[in-house]
Amino acid sequence: MSRKQLKQEADLLAKLTSKNRITIPKTIMNNLPPVDYFNVVLRDGTVVLEPIQTANTETESIRLKMRELGLTEDSVADAVRWARDKT
Repeated sequence: MSRKQLKQEADLLAKLTSKNRITIPKTIMNNLPPVDYFNVVLRDGTVVLEPIQTANTETESIRLKMRELGLTEDSVADAVRWARDKT
């Protein structure tokens, strides 16, 4: 789809719900790569949504790797304290 065609189709309405939720029109989402998160920016009074690609790492796989390395939650807290003391 060309930019001109997308711009013409992009002039769509999206309703803000009472819980501050907006559904992005399907014609817009169909022209984006698969994405779960957006960076939200306010530019000159206009809300801009920028698709963000994130790593698809599950929490459980991180916990498993921490156990394999012998790391605990205390290890992480200690590392943060150490890093803060260095600055």
